[in-house]
Amino acid sequence: MSLIITIISLLVAVEFLYIMYLETFATTSPKTADTFNMSETDLQSKKIQTLLKNQGVYNGLIAVGIIYTLFFTHNYHNSLLAIMIYIILVALYGSFSSGDKSIFFKQGTLAVIVAILLLIV
Repeated sequence: MSLIITIISLLVAVEFLYIMYLETFATTSPKTADTFNMSETDLQSKKIQTLLKNQGVYNGLIAVGIIYTLFFTHNYHNSLLAIMIYIILVALYGSFSSGDKSIFFKQGTLAVIVAILLLIV
């Protein structure tokens, strides 16, 4: 079970690194516009770019936290569960605040799976 938790947790980390990439490095790309349901014109705004890059740093740090917890702590279950609950809550907030329920499923599904596995182990 521990290997499954590790693998799915790493997938969550990769997902958040990808989000960081879109928000921080590919801020004005068509893929970023499509992912965040914004126009490429909107993404040209310096204020929007600043906001996205700031969000990107947070998302990257979530990924780093997951990786650190998995590989550099002795008993990662409690810390990893806290991170997954945080991700679930952020996904719920994003889903409700944007009116796009698919955000929860895109951003929170793997975290829900990891949280459930951590709770039953």
